[in-house]
Amino acid sequence: MLGQTGAVTRADALRDAIVAEADAAGFRAHGVHVRVGDDVAAYDWSEPIRRDIHSAAKGLCVLAAAIASDEGLVDLDAPVSDLAAGTDLADAPLGGGVGGVTLRHLLSMSSGVDFPWSETMMTDWPDLAREFLSRPSRGRVFQYSNASSYTAMRLLATRTGDIAAFLEPRLLVPLGISDVAWDRCPLGHVVAGGGVALTTEELARLGLLIRDRGLWQGARLVSPGWIDAMHGAGPAGWVAAGTSPGYERYALAGWDGPGDAWRLHGAYGQLVIFAADAVVTVTADDHFRADAVTASVVALVTA
Repeated sequence: MLGQTGAVTRADALRDAIVAEADAAGFRAHGVHVRVGDDVAAYDWSEPIRRDIHSAAKGLCVLAAAIASDEGLVDLDAPVSDLAAGTDLADAPLGGGVGGVTLRHLLSMSSGVDFPWSETMMTDWPDLAREFLSRPSRGRVFQYSNASSYTAMRLLATRTGDIAAFLEPRLLVPLGISDVAWDRCPLGHVVAGGGVALTTEELARLGLLIRDRGLWQGARLVSPGWIDAMHGAGPAGWVAAGTSPGYERYALAGWDGPGDAWRLHGAYGQLVIFAADAVVTVTADDHFRADAVTASVVALVTA
């Protein structure tokens, strides 16, 4: 596909290279959307319908908290006990060390609360947030868990009301994304760490907003400092996450790497990759090849 001028754009060339490498690797992709500068190119392997973006939804959680902070509704560095005061979580027992946990810690997976993933996480306890808050913290260490995102959004909702309803006029409608349904727990709250279905192109709109540091078509939707914090550029920096390549550092929803790139990364290959002036969005159903495809995309962008 050619660009609007009839010439092959940088986005066209990058798109074609990504498609070729994905096909050669047998990667089970649904779609790819490429933006380099102002040039755009896309390709769909399957019908461009909405599918779960899995943990890429953690980016939405961070944007919800960022917008709430911009509006003066919440302090991300206030302890959870302050946020819970006067709400249905006010009497939730706090595990050892949890009193010092903040919304920022929950969103950057640095609460130190150990809570392994489970398919039935939302129904294993009468109230997942209460269960999470009741467990002890090991301090400001990385502990990745969807329960952390869920608890963060439960606490944020004490200031904003329903998270999906809060985001709709402030983020989704300006981006031209309508009628988005977020999976909910038995108590009616958004599950937060996943459960949002978007098309590849809709997810790419979030990518463009983030690449442009909170600007959308000239309008400021999110303060740039919060976007910077998503990839360790803010005062809080990165959180040390481990030793596996591409999973060594985490910030507010963003994984560092490969190389100088960073990304939102959902299960089964839901990727929003930021490298130089490019943002590449991939949707897929191929969990185990996603890391290799990410590395390939970054290599192609930076070649």
